[in-house]
Amino acid sequence: MKNFMSVKRLFLGLSLLTNLFGASQMVAMETNPVAHISLKTPGNAAVTHALSFKNSGNGKDIAVSSEILPVEIERSVAGDNHRKSVSVVIKAKEDIYFNYGEQIVTDYPHESSLFLMPGFWYRKNLRSPEHTPSIRESEYWLVREDRLSTPLTAVFSPEAKKYMAVMRTDKLDKDALTTHNAGEVIVSGETSIGYTGFGNADGKSYLAFGFPYCEAPKSYIRKLTLAPSVEAFQLLRKGNSIHLNWELTEKDASDFSECMESTWNYCYDITRPQPVEGSYSPEQLKRTMTDFFTASYVDDKPLKYYAGVGLETATCTTSGVAEVGFLGRSLLNAYNALEYGELNSRNDLIDGANKIYESYLNNGFSPAGIFREVVRYNPEREDSVRSIRRQSEAVYAVLNYLQYEKLHGRKHPEWEAKMKNLLNIFLDLQNPDGSFPRKFKDDGTIVDETGGSTPSATLPLVMGYKYFKNKRYLEAARRSVDYLENELISKSDYFSSTLDANCEDKEASLYAATATYYLALVTKGEEQRRCAELTKKAAYFALSWYYTWDVPFAKGQMLGDIGLKTRGWGNVSVENNHIDVFVFEFADVLRWLGREYADNRFTDFAEVISSSMGQLLPVDGHLCGIAKTGYYPEVVQHTNWDYGRNGKGYYNNIFAPGWTVASLWQLYTPGRAEEFLLGKK
Repeated sequence: MKNFMSVKRLFLGLSLLTNLFGASQMVAMETNPVAHISLKTPGNAAVTHALSFKNSGNGKDIAVSSEILPVEIERSVAGDNHRKSVSVVIKAKEDIYFNYGEQIVTDYPHESSLFLMPGFWYRKNLRSPEHTPSIRESEYWLVREDRLSTPLTAVFSPEAKKYMAVMRTDKLDKDALTTHNAGEVIVSGETSIGYTGFGNADGKSYLAFGFPYCEAPKSYIRKLTLAPSVEAFQLLRKGNSIHLNWELTEKDASDFSECMESTWNYCYDITRPQPVEGSYSPEQLKRTMTDFFTASYVDDKPLKYYAGVGLETATCTTSGVAEVGFLGRSLLNAYNALEYGELNSRNDLIDGANKIYESYLNNGFSPAGIFREVVRYNPEREDSVRSIRRQSEAVYAVLNYLQYEKLHGRKHPEWEAKMKNLLNIFLDLQNPDGSFPRKFKDDGTIVDETGGSTPSATLPLVMGYKYFKNKRYLEAARRSVDYLENELISKSDYFSSTLDANCEDKEASLYAATATYYLALVTKGEEQRRCAELTKKAAYFALSWYYTWDVPFAKGQMLGDIGLKTRGWGNVSVENNHIDVFVFEFADVLRWLGREYADNRFTDFAEVISSSMGQLLPVDGHLCGIAKTGYYPEVVQHTNWDYGRNGKGYYNNIFAPGWTVASLWQLYTPGRAEEFLLGKK
């Protein structure tokens, strides 16, 4: 895009004047910023003007340019050498369409720098494949703020053991549509969404920020789909002003993990997200979600299941896919339905749940004793490749079911035998380094040796140790946590836990935090303290995916029109840039960390998550864009990205409520792990 290239050339020329050292970077940012304003006349290409600033004598600096501009720009900076607030006031002398930006050049070598844009970019995004944002695609990236769980970019230098971050501090409460998503676009009304990013200036890393939004060198509009860059222009009427505010910080950090912890605490302390008011109670949510159990139940096939995969939001018509783990989570949902049914005298739920378990006992295993993960009917066929994640989630569900049944005086020796056999297969699959292959076949052939899904296996191994009193399972769990420490947590590298993406993702860090939490619950002393530290480190990465602010929507975008508050919702991955309710037991992990470390940030944000994630519950008269009550939505598209259909403010047309119902049920049934492993209620 021509205008972006002119901005880049302009910036690189100016950057040589501001190649700075240590805390002096913050000082020079105040006295000699690199800034520009682009002005567009409709029907013509925008023109970019370099800006310098001179002191006005009243504590504010006035922008000057080599040309007379139809705009006045005042800039003021306050703070110390480690934290500064930047305030920019733009006043139009005539009607203008503008885009304003600044860049801060650090002394951090770009080649070794690691970057953070929460919920979107981690380190260099090198786990991400082609056609997604990564350092392989470009050395500089600008992105719109609503892609990020907090509108912040940080750059960490391993050599200097410091990081610098820039964060937008305005109230972001408006958005407006444009007629195009590429090139120079004029916003149809007022938006509050700006941009942030980073780049390479003569071998040094820089931070970039501005308003309204830009995306360059590419925009990411769909899974594995990079699109042309976009630069937005907003109208500012003659005599009107707009105020823009950012905060810059520079702090010490020993590694990227400490950078992550420090930035999340900083973001949280600035934004202080509060629980969402007026949300449904856990009982209301569960009662409504039982509609999914009854309406989706399929009983005319050898496997009984809840049809929760590949449904259309417009109809929620039952699909022919039986899935034990992610995405369907039929066995966990059946356990939830059984427990709820017995507590509330719901024989329909009890009967359906028991039939699901009976059918899987009789028809749900391969000859090798491995769960038939995904079975498709009409015609019947199944996946021959197994995944450690789905197998683990199925064992997890069954062990919860067996423990519940045992407490109620009911025994299932056949189920116990099958679980022992499958856990023993896990032991055979485990690698010498403690990892588990991501995908494999019944004969033991490894299809995908990637270890990112390893933490999913830790949970059933710890539970198997507790249920069967078998220390071999505990030792395998310990070895898996050794792998997590050595390859994921210590390297700040959480990847490929999802089944449909190969990239940095939320679920890898969330599963790692949950896995180490499980091991911490059954260990003592120094080992427990080590597990707690690992849990905390992994939890900060998981937390970074969850929104601390409410993304604004334009009028006509359904999610905004029905009042969705995005705080507490989590982005998914670098590949799949939408939010969802994947949380399961993570709120329990946060509450436990809050107690262990006497840090209310963890417990308070757990309440934000709990209060927020039930907002889109489809109930009579308020279906939230879903055809049936209780079928909780999945692909919630909150930024300029879509999974294939509809875009920001809507859902994809296909969704999988099986796992969303299971996740929320876990969220609103706190304490399950501690009850199972410690006997606490």
